[in-house]
Amino acid sequence: MTVMLEGRPVARAILDQARDDITGFVTQLGLLPSLAVVNTGNEPSALAYARAIARTAKSVGIPFLRIDLPAAVTIDEFDAAIEQLNQDETVAGIIVLQPLPPQIPKSRPSEIVAPAKDIDGMTLVNIGLLAAGTATLVPSTPAGGVEILHHYQIPIAGKYVVIVGRSLVVGKPLAMMLLAEDATVTLCHSRTPNLKEFTRNADIVALAAGKPGLLTEDMVGPTSVVLDFGVTMVDGSMTGDADPTVAKAVAAFTPVPGGTGIVTNAILVRNIVAAIRGSIC
Repeated sequence: MTVMLEGRPVARAILDQARDDITGFVTQLGLLPSLAVVNTGNEPSALAYARAIARTAKSVGIPFLRIDLPAAVTIDEFDAAIEQLNQDETVAGIIVLQPLPPQIPKSRPSEIVAPAKDIDGMTLVNIGLLAAGTATLVPSTPAGGVEILHHYQIPIAGKYVVIVGRSLVVGKPLAMMLLAEDATVTLCHSRTPNLKEFTRNADIVALAAGKPGLLTEDMVGPTSVVLDFGVTMVDGSMTGDADPTVAKAVAAFTPVPGGTGIVTNAILVRNIVAAIRGSIC
């Protein structure tokens, strides 16, 4: 029988620990530094994500600050807004929401956000530290997937993991995290021929391609564990990269919604706790 790897209990455990840490910080500091979220324009998905982050942060007592920039913001104005947050001692963490307007390169936040405040773990410095195995601020989405494996006591060391999707947001950092835990990792993508040959033999399959129905029942085995990071709206409903039939064909499976996504915001809170700790130590 398939074990559903629900994200809610995983997130709850992370947030409970964060509350304990925050209580200690308040005793030590009196006033906590805040989490700043930078939004440009009025993209509905970005605004929804900002609201979700705000709810999670406030639930553990972290002050939340939202910076709204116009869609027509120039790159100089954008850089100045980020630099102001970099220098502000009352701000411990910064998240820049995507998508950015076309005049701002998508990679710009990774180049200018202060690494010590980069709670998304996406600056060039923090990605480099992740590759070296010494990062304290890590990309939240893949870290949430790893945390799910830990929570449900699914072994990683010595296992064969196939990741489908090579983005810097999920696929690449997830590969580095799992390699650090002694998994053997194959990173597949849209140009990989005969994907089934890889996924069928995997102990763990991680999906991060953003293609609904990409993984089908015949591409997995009965002992497989599937982490589905895919998020796509189809006919008004959120769906992952795995076909629904996969859930009954494997040993364990993250539902969409209700799986990895719930843990992502909890990891952001854990990162802001780490950033606050770093700022006072």
